[in-house]
Amino acid sequence: MLTSRILSLSDGARPTEALYFDHVIPWLEREGVHCERIDASTRSPLFTSRWRRSLWEGAHLLITRSLPIGWLRWVRRHRAQLGKIFYLLDDDFSAAAQDPTLPLSYRKRMQRAASRLQPAILALADEVVVCSDHLQRELQGIHSRVSLLTPSLIAPLPDLSHQTDTEITIGYFGTRSHIADIEAISPALQQLATSSSDVSLEIMLGKHTPQVLSELPRATVKAPLSWDDFLRYQRSHRIHIGLAPLLQTPFNAAKSWIKFMDTAAMGGVGVYSNRSPYSDLVSDGKDGLLVEDAPEAWFEALHYLASSPQTRLQMAQAAARKALAAGDPQVAREFWLARVQ
Repeated sequence: MLTSRILSLSDGARPTEALYFDHVIPWLEREGVHCERIDASTRSPLFTSRWRRSLWEGAHLLITRSLPIGWLRWVRRHRAQLGKIFYLLDDDFSAAAQDPTLPLSYRKRMQRAASRLQPAILALADEVVVCSDHLQRELQGIHSRVSLLTPSLIAPLPDLSHQTDTEITIGYFGTRSHIADIEAISPALQQLATSSSDVSLEIMLGKHTPQVLSELPRATVKAPLSWDDFLRYQRSHRIHIGLAPLLQTPFNAAKSWIKFMDTAAMGGVGVYSNRSPYSDLVSDGKDGLLVEDAPEAWFEALHYLASSPQTRLQMAQAAARKALAAGDPQVAREFWLARVQ
């Protein structure tokens, strides 16, 4: 049995940690790999008795997205006493910093990460682990070892009997960084809302929801949830159709297909922008719909699914099967185990 240790130095990127690493911890522990999460966002690297040398000396480190400067200095100072360092990344920081469609505060945060934090982490890392083919290609020019790990399905799949309902819910569960994406298809949602009295729209953007969408009939705006609360919500909530618009931008090009997993976890059929990463996974017309950017194309796709309960059910069943295969946690288990053997 192995006796390796992995310390996850967390700067608060809980969704990324959960999708690519945390869910394999119980399995790694059974294989003899001790794992511990250190909250680097609130804790300084001035070590107390709990954080003693025997804990970190020889341990492998996992850094997700970013790390405070004080911790980076500590890692650099003790690099020779540490094991391998893995850098887990699911965004193109440089592209985000230059994207005018993103909120200014987010762009400034990404600029700091791209210019100050990421170069320092890349210099320390033995391996960079990324979520998409595009991000892998982008980073291969600046790091010698960049590996791809797609997101796991970490939620149980629900019963799909709700898909035969006559009244349906369309859900959008994005973040502030994707406001431009949902705005781009707002004409289609407006048209659907005014032409179909049995369709409800649920948007989890809170105060950042575009006004034109929050004022639609039968639209429900929910505040964003913490990661743990969202997981609980996902396990108990059902949708019929999930929205995943993704405009053609350098920032969006680095995204994973996590929205496919999210939609399947809530029992839905996804409507996706017809570009990578979704075009790499979705079989159009079988386990989801791939749609061009024109609002009329989105309306046609949504109207088709909204008015075809049997088709929705069949596609939701196919999407569930694909989510189980593409999101098999065993892939992540074998990925991380191979790196600490």
